[in-house]
Amino acid sequence: MNTKKIKGFWLFVILSIIVYFAVQMAANIGMINNYHVNTLVYICINIILAVSLHLVIGITGQFSIGHAGFLAVGAYISAIVTMKLSLPFPIALIIGGIVAALTGLIVGIPSLRLRGDYLAIATLGFAEIIRIIFLNIDAVGGAAGMQVTKMTTWTSAFICLFITVLVIVNFTNSRHGRACISIRENEIAADAMGINTTYYKVAAFAIGSFFAGIAGGLYAHNFYIIQPVQFGFLKSFDILIFVVLGGLGSLSGAVISAILLTIVSTFLQSYPETRMIIYSAVLILVMLYRPQGLLGTKEITDLFKRKSVKGGS
Repeated sequence: MNTKKIKGFWLFVILSIIVYFAVQMAANIGMINNYHVNTLVYICINIILAVSLHLVIGITGQFSIGHAGFLAVGAYISAIVTMKLSLPFPIALIIGGIVAALTGLIVGIPSLRLRGDYLAIATLGFAEIIRIIFLNIDAVGGAAGMQVTKMTTWTSAFICLFITVLVIVNFTNSRHGRACISIRENEIAADAMGINTTYYKVAAFAIGSFFAGIAGGLYAHNFYIIQPVQFGFLKSFDILIFVVLGGLGSLSGAVISAILLTIVSTFLQSYPETRMIIYSAVLILVMLYRPQGLLGTKEITDLFKRKSVKGGS
């Protein structure tokens, strides 16, 4: 088992290096322009958001719809660190992630004692509180927004994505991840077996919030200006769609759906109403014909294993 995990780890590292240098080389020789690179950066940001929410909803089974609030915290805090304090961009990302994680703890400790619809409403309320706070702070521009220097590059976005996926996968495969999965499957049984359900729910929530904060830092330094309106309920809804469409419990599914929907969203930027209609129609069709999502709780590697078993038999 350990040998398989080591092989899987190195395969992931090698494929990641190949993808990074392929895109970098294509950009250097002019095969793709700045618009395409910027789209790839946006895809990286959305994958980080999808994977971080996947840990909360897909692995731990806590239905949160307030992820945009932690995105906002990471965006504004990192922007303040670079624009007001003149600190380096990497430090700003880390500070933004840490403050978002602390916010996740503040939100998570009282709200994660709730379940189901009550938890969803509580997290939505906290996200709106965070947005309104930034809306009323004149130091960060209030409703007009805050201007931010573009510092996010393909390299920084890809490195953050690589670290995020690596941490979430390792956490999921650890005994802590198995404890979170047991909470998702049956919280009462997990509690009866001696698992500290509140601790693991809050821990997963904080880790997810940290990486949402990292995504917020990348987001803020990629679009020149950040405004509170960008972090409303619809943004949380967008992130939730990535996880639900990909399959609750499938990291690969969250990544695939984030890539596909980001590409669709990019092509429909001039028609925001049409984009939301398409999103809604996709969700309805998925719930009707494949309620478990594109991959359900399986990963892409499981599909290859099944094929190899069939081929061998």
